[in-house]
Amino acid sequence: MGYQNRGNGIFSPRVVKMAMGVLGMCVIVGPPLYWHFLEGFGFSTHSSSSCPPCLCHCSSSYPFLSLSQGLNQSFTDCMKHDPEVSKDTEKHLAELVADELKQKESEALETQQRSEMALVEAKKIASQYQKEADKCNSGMETCEEARERAEEALDAQRKITFMWEQRARLKGWNQTVARKF
Repeated sequence: MGYQNRGNGIFSPRVVKMAMGVLGMCVIVGPPLYWHFLEGFGFSTHSSSSCPPCLCHCSSSYPFLSLSQGLNQSFTDCMKHDPEVSKDTEKHLAELVADELKQKESEALETQQRSEMALVEAKKIASQYQKEADKCNSGMETCEEARERAEEALDAQRKITFMWEQRARLKGWNQTVARKF
């Protein structure tokens, strides 16, 4: 009798599901609780020297910004107070987005050209292989035809040999006599 796992151990499906659920909750709920805990003790991430704390937290003001550009939401919120800086920044951001779009477009065109070149090369190679296959098939047909002709010629020679052998036997030829000479 072998050991059968009935799901009553530490690695039962129920325990694994519960552990995955707890881990998922920690990943989802953990960071907000951590930052709320830090703010509760007075550890604020906003620096008061650059601008006064902002009361607005607009998440949809610049949805196209990415963290790789080095701009975060609090920076854009602080700039909203000065209309002059806001206009310049919007122009700068528009230029950055336009430049990024141009770069992405050029990368896409480059990738498309490489793909098209690879496709043309693959078609050339496929055509060469098809030509070689056609040559091979043609050679096989020629060999098959030659083999069939050789078989027919061999059958004809066997018939002629059989006919001459019968004629010789009718005239008194014996195979044992022929071997002596």
